[in-house]
Amino acid sequence: MPSSFPSRNSHAWQATALLDLLAETAVKETKKNGLFVIPGIGRLVKAERKARVGRNSATGEQIKIKAKAVVKFRVAKAAKDVIAPVKKPAAK
Repeated sequence: MPSSFPSRNSHAWQATALLDLLAETAVKETKKNGLFVIPGIGRLVKAERKARVGRNSATGEQIKIKAKAVVKFRVAKAAKDVIAPVKKPAAK
């Protein structure tokens, strides 16, 4: 084990283990149910993109882009309001 890796009894190791478990659970649940919610933070949502026509930026040639599944993260309103509050208009 590298010397920079936290020891098994440290708080850093416990935090790392918790975040690894959270990420593993998020992937499994999103794949299975199409949704994973972290209260107060946001949600992972599985969405389907339709097939569409795109353009090769180098040649300008039209290309067909296949339909595919994508994962989107939607920030919770509570987190959004704290991180980027809506500015109120100045009083006249």
